[in-house]
Amino acid sequence: MPPYEVIFDVAKRKDDLVLIEKELSSAEVWSSPGKLKELQKKKANILENLSPLESAIKRASYLEDSIEILEEDEGEIFSEEIRRELDGLKSYLDDVELRLLLSGEADKNNAIVTIHPGAGGVESQDWAQMLMRMYFRWAETHDYKTEIADLQTGEEAGIKGVTFTVAGPYAYGYLKAEAGIHRLVRISPFDANKRRHTSFAAVLIYPEIEDDIVVEIRDEDLKIDTYRSSGAGGQHVNKVSSAVRITHLPTGIIVACQSERSQLRNRELAMKIVRSRIYDLTLKSREKKIEGFIGDKKDISWGNQIRSYTLQPYRLVKDHRTNVEMGDVDSVLDGRIDVFITAYLKSIR
Repeated sequence: MPPYEVIFDVAKRKDDLVLIEKELSSAEVWSSPGKLKELQKKKANILENLSPLESAIKRASYLEDSIEILEEDEGEIFSEEIRRELDGLKSYLDDVELRLLLSGEADKNNAIVTIHPGAGGVESQDWAQMLMRMYFRWAETHDYKTEIADLQTGEEAGIKGVTFTVAGPYAYGYLKAEAGIHRLVRISPFDANKRRHTSFAAVLIYPEIEDDIVVEIRDEDLKIDTYRSSGAGGQHVNKVSSAVRITHLPTGIIVACQSERSQLRNRELAMKIVRSRIYDLTLKSREKKIEGFIGDKKDISWGNQIRSYTLQPYRLVKDHRTNVEMGDVDSVLDGRIDVFITAYLKSIR
């Protein structure tokens, strides 16, 4: 028989689907475009998750019948094939389970990632840049598209901060597992005495909200500054104030964007990020999870880290929330972080 959890999940989703279809058949809902769109979205989400669950039950039932063949004469000749089917079903169920974990309101959305180095100057700035590369490599392996909105480079090495988007299905659902303080221990390449240094960087993750989601922002609550962009870009960035910084006064949210040559485009992108961050705060407040959110006020220092990357005196990456460890530090820094993401998502189910 298929796992009872799967059968229960299918039954519950079918019950939810019946209720939604009943609501959709009422004249009251069709006279309210907002309510109609919300119900249609919920229905689509249930159907999307229901199909793989029903497929898992069918495969399990087929295997149950196939296993009975082993008890017949010469049935053992099918043992290897059945073993492969069992392994395939297990892998399929793991994938289904992970997708079901991504059932939050914004999990399907693109992600906005901001990385801030902690105290420590060039050491932490270099670590922040290493994290940025790690997430870019992770996105690349998942065929996600990345776009830098704001990048401030360090004078000697590394970055003073970066904000970028990761576009692809469930990008936020996966990357929300990375929100927090990341700690690096290594022999510093910037220390002539080759001493061991500890560096910190904060990773903030927000869902990019869809255009049809209304986030009320009053003009009087915004302070908008323009300035000349820094970094690559030729003479244009030095002569034109194309960079934009937007401050949302009630929340203290500050977003800067200087990746585009056009001030209008930078303003549009910065406003998109402001809307996403306000929506993220509203969503977490509504879900009563605001106390677990790693925000700008969290100290980027010892004791607050969610994960440690140790290069000296031994090599190990350890997630302190799930106790998952990996000794292949190089592959982790090259973007192979799915084992940590999966473990975290399962831990908060």
